[in-house]
Amino acid sequence: MPTRTSPNVNHRFIAYRSPPDTRSRVRVGLVDDKELHVAEVLGYTDLFELIATHPDLTASHKFKTGPVNELRNVEVLAPLPGRDVLCIGKNYTAHATEFHKSGFDSSDKNEQPEYPVIFTKRATSIIPNGHPVCTHPDVTSSVDYEGELGIIIGKPGLGIRKEQAWNFVWGAVIINDFTARERQRDHKQFFIGKSLDTFCPMGPYVIPASSLAFDELHLTTKVNGEVRQSQNTAELIFDIPTLIQTISLGISIQPGDVIATGTPAGVGMGMNPNVWLKDGDVVEISIPPLGTLRNPISSKVPPVAHLPSPCAKKHLVATPDINYMCLKANSKTLHVEISGPRSGPAILFFHGLGSSLNFYHPIIDMTGVDKTHRVVLFDLEGHGRSPLSSSGSSGLSVDGFARDAKLLMDDMGVKTAHVVGHCLGGLIATTFCSIYPDAVDNLLLIGATTRLSDSSRQTLTSRAQTVRSYGMDHVAAQVVTDDIAVLTKSSKSVVKSYVKLSITSSQPEGYALACLALATAPEPSYSAITAKKTIILAGKEDKTSPLATAEFLHEQINGSELILLDNVGHWHGFEDVEGTAKALTAIL
Repeated sequence: MPTRTSPNVNHRFIAYRSPPDTRSRVRVGLVDDKELHVAEVLGYTDLFELIATHPDLTASHKFKTGPVNELRNVEVLAPLPGRDVLCIGKNYTAHATEFHKSGFDSSDKNEQPEYPVIFTKRATSIIPNGHPVCTHPDVTSSVDYEGELGIIIGKPGLGIRKEQAWNFVWGAVIINDFTARERQRDHKQFFIGKSLDTFCPMGPYVIPASSLAFDELHLTTKVNGEVRQSQNTAELIFDIPTLIQTISLGISIQPGDVIATGTPAGVGMGMNPNVWLKDGDVVEISIPPLGTLRNPISSKVPPVAHLPSPCAKKHLVATPDINYMCLKANSKTLHVEISGPRSGPAILFFHGLGSSLNFYHPIIDMTGVDKTHRVVLFDLEGHGRSPLSSSGSSGLSVDGFARDAKLLMDDMGVKTAHVVGHCLGGLIATTFCSIYPDAVDNLLLIGATTRLSDSSRQTLTSRAQTVRSYGMDHVAAQVVTDDIAVLTKSSKSVVKSYVKLSITSSQPEGYALACLALATAPEPSYSAITAKKTIILAGKEDKTSPLATAEFLHEQINGSELILLDNVGHWHGFEDVEGTAKALTAIL
């Protein structure tokens, strides 16, 4: 069992919004020892990401922090929302006895369980500290409390043995396992009685194991100031390693999963007569140093609960190298891939028209930049795995793509990045650099476009109409014919296949709107670009962004370097991976 290495709590985390507005982004914060102020922890979109990134967080670890607010002036959120909570029933001897004698236990004929009793609480039941718990008067008349210690998992695992289990514990949080007792009894299982909306208050803080002594934690539950439950959380029938071993036997556990370990005796069901919660009551659960979880009781029915988008569960895990995630940006959902060390310099990539972030994978693999740099790839709205938003359906813009990228950087806590853009992505990159010059280190433009001529704009407008009428296959054949170098066509059939697949896999409406965005894009302010180093990479046989375009950019961007690739058309990263990789390495 891990023990606390310091008398102080080194990391007391919350999830919050500041200002308390549903339109502001979720932040991760560190609360001070006096619990008066919160400092934003930079670089994390939520606590799931922080936990997955630091599965063995030490007490001495220092986080980069940003703005400090008074805790009373921010909206504290449930720390780990969006996933069902794993729960344990009848796990304290005295509570198992009171439950067995209450007449509400229809799950087992034995007073003491032979095996852990495991169930889940639906994710829609999760609420934060301070949020009202609804009595659901049309559903139940027997609302009861259950103060519990919640264990937070830090690493993915399957088939974990008891002797290994503590290695998977990241930390802890307080849970109140509210229950509709007659629903629990009548349905002969726990899920419905435990999962009503608002029935899982969680918080206020999450604290890593390095700041906790699990054998010294004491739980106290009060109702309207009266102590109802009081017990050391180490006095479980089935200890924490047993619970982890049991749950992970054939079921993968994930970073950020919460296991509510059971409640002590003293619930309202165990009183004679039963004492149920009513409108106006206040329930408080304290487990020092995890804080106090306080929730008022209300008969007012809450609005419909909304879970985060499934793509927001970005740490349900996967590989140790890449975080696959979806980011809510400007009311849009963007598919993002982030790899490489968090402390490394960032590289932000913009892909081209009819392409996706996959364009850059061969280049990244060849250079190995994801070993030294924080690599940020994302699919533009309407491309790859980023769907069109309701606003995007009425039109996309180059400026809008650039703003999405800046919001992505802000949410990651990235202040500056090397910027790379191909084709349309090159125009987005120069636009980004002109709007946010202080956010750019160095710049690589690969077959980049500029503001188009009248004839080119008309061609793109016609192409958008073609795609809408006939789909992507008509465009794919033309792209393979026009945009690939002669040598590539004759000797690199796999490249032709890649290009065709990239085009045909594109979302037709997203592609059409991007064509129109490119056709109507203004010229960026090249004089505003202040990148320390700029390389313009051009294929000598590129008909889409011809040599004249590259030379124009070379003239406009002060101090830029022009590099030409032989036997390369418009798909540089596929046609000459090595040459493109060298150019990328040169800006780092």
